[in-house]
Amino acid sequence: MYTLGINAAFHDPAATLVKDGIVLAAAEEERFTHIKHGKRPIPFSTYELPYNAIDFCLKTAGISLTDVDHIAYSFDPGLVIGDHQDKNTVEIPLRPGVSSLNGWQNPYDGLFLSSILNAPGHLVDGVPLHLADRFRGATAQGPYQWHFVNHHLAHAASAFLPSPYERAAVLVLDGRGEVATTSYWLGEGNQMSLLDEVKLPHSLGLLYEQLTTYLGFLHSSDEYKVMAVASYGQPVYVDQFRQLIQAGAGGQYTIAPLRLEETFGPARQRGGPLEQRHFDLAHSVQAVLEETVLNLLTWLHDKTQVDSVCLAGGVALNCVMNARLRDRGPFKNIWVQPAAGDAGTALGAAMWIDAQQRQAGDRNERRYQMHHAYLGPQFSDDDIEAFLRWSKLPYRRLTDVSQEVAAYLASGHIIGWFQQGMEFGPRALGARSILAPPFPAEMQARLNDLKDREDFRPVAPAVLEEAADTYFINARQSPFMLFVNDVRPNMVSTIPAVTHTDGTARIQTVNEQQNKPYYDLIKAFAEQTGVPVLVNTSFNTRGEPVVCTPRDAVESFWTSPLDALVIGSFMLEKNSDGPKEAYNTLTQPESITADAQ
Repeated sequence: MYTLGINAAFHDPAATLVKDGIVLAAAEEERFTHIKHGKRPIPFSTYELPYNAIDFCLKTAGISLTDVDHIAYSFDPGLVIGDHQDKNTVEIPLRPGVSSLNGWQNPYDGLFLSSILNAPGHLVDGVPLHLADRFRGATAQGPYQWHFVNHHLAHAASAFLPSPYERAAVLVLDGRGEVATTSYWLGEGNQMSLLDEVKLPHSLGLLYEQLTTYLGFLHSSDEYKVMAVASYGQPVYVDQFRQLIQAGAGGQYTIAPLRLEETFGPARQRGGPLEQRHFDLAHSVQAVLEETVLNLLTWLHDKTQVDSVCLAGGVALNCVMNARLRDRGPFKNIWVQPAAGDAGTALGAAMWIDAQQRQAGDRNERRYQMHHAYLGPQFSDDDIEAFLRWSKLPYRRLTDVSQEVAAYLASGHIIGWFQQGMEFGPRALGARSILAPPFPAEMQARLNDLKDREDFRPVAPAVLEEAADTYFINARQSPFMLFVNDVRPNMVSTIPAVTHTDGTARIQTVNEQQNKPYYDLIKAFAEQTGVPVLVNTSFNTRGEPVVCTPRDAVESFWTSPLDALVIGSFMLEKNSDGPKEAYNTLTQPESITADAQ
């Protein structure tokens, strides 16, 4: 039984394919279209579906859309339609500034929901021509069964069902779903039960989004920058934000309307200077977010009396908050799914519908655990070399990738690293990464300049799992780079480039089972330098998603000041004297072309 999960309602459209409880493939649409976050979260973009990600998932399984048994869409319009259920038409504003809501919370809600309701038709009628073959034969009626899945249920399932736990509490925190902004669940086996939820307009995610906009960053995109900026501030305004958030019984809370410009002065213009008050505002909101969620987690623990908790929703990508919940929270174990934002709802919706639709005796059987996130496109050495030859690029085949690349890094170079399946989620985890030595301290500035990004942005360490505790305090297994740890004081001078201004680092622990090429490289670097740590940042430049295909990797390499590209078993260097041949008779590899479109 094949189940296709789709996220498309808000931002970060994505697709996941599950077969009989096993996740076969998952990817975000942005990686194929080169549009960061896939699209902007406005009502006019609701009809845009992740056609490229769907095509990739189907291709991985060697099937067409008509071979799919169930499609799970991670938003349930029935929860919002309400009194409009029996109406056949909606009214939308003809021009901006129309005040009539026509019974909706937002005058464009009708357009938003209409596109979602019509998604089964859009899926087959709007497919790009170059992808049409894999969609051929399907109609709005199937032959698959279509399921609209509660957005927060999809988030919760994405956190619990692939987790290491058979029984766990689940906390979902995001900007908004259909009506919920925070929800609490208990997961057992393959089942989820809702304990309580906080509804719009009260939302910790939207609060953080509003501050993101006020600070001159792009909401639903740049919240991680606010988290980084917070490290440079002081808790000057915590009392003001504490007064806005009122805790209630049963995990409830309310948030008073924010009047940021009225209270704190004019908003920062995008690209403008960052002042101390901006740092202090970010720090204050981050601090209040952490203490508020810690209180919510305490209530959830008291309610469930279990040892483990799973987190999902965009707020769960806040690795500083996650670390505080790990270190000071009531749960012994905490797990966060690597695509915790909206992209992950494609995974959750597919896994949830798969579990519900299986034979009665199989419904509680857990068949999948997310040990890694390498669920995206991958390319063989033959594929890669064919593309490099067709492109007439100088390259050389490495005889010992880990040792040769480790020596290159140890000499102070920065490389693009392209290996195995692309990561699912926003963090590069050693498949589509830019790698560098963690020293000297200036390496952080070099990397930020290379990626054309703000100088306050930290870079993160990848460390051998067995050596993590030597370098970082309270280090646990952390393969998805979703928690920060304090760098041990005696190690700061050894790995200065990855030590943030507050003495922390967002670590990724690496073991041989999860990613052998990556593990072997870091181990070889340790043998040559004595340091089992590399800098790992995502393989992309400003405004671009993480690279997906060999073409993407080569284009990013040649249009940035990277020193070298290690792609499969091959290495390209700037100004190198690698082998050159006449390739006039070669044709472009079809597999690379199709996946790059």
